Amino acid sequence: MVGVIDTEGDCAEWTFPAEPDAVRVARHAVRDALHTWGLFPAFGDVAVLLVSELVTNALRYASGPIGVRLVRLDHGDLLVEVSDPLPDPPRERSSGPDDEGGRGLQLVACSAQRWGTRRGRTGKTVWFELAQPG
Repeated sequence: MVGVIDTEGDCAEWTFPAEPDAVRVARHAVRDALHTWGLFPAFGDVAVLLVSELVTNALRYASGPIGVRLVRLDHGDLLVEVSDPLPDPPRERSSGPDDEGGRGLQLVACSAQRWGTRRGRTGKTVWFELAQPG
């Protein structure tokens, strides 16, 4: 993992190799950054869950490094971005009650204030914003 947490600023970002432990390491990195910023009670569980889902998707479908970026926005909300080298945008799937997967983007859509995808020079980024509670 290569990463930077700007404790005085508003951004933290990491790059994880596309390996099975990337999900666990990403969860810990996000949790630690939110604790450092004093934002874990407000955003922690949801942000960690959604990052976990998006990094899992990146591992499942892409074969290169996975980027995770957190940005504290001026109005108190949190922007989270997960990037991978696959240019194809993710597709929301309909999952049945017994399906083991296919709910990651549904969780993002239900939990985030806003979310979307954008293409980059070397892949795509899935992003979401979480609203400051209250």
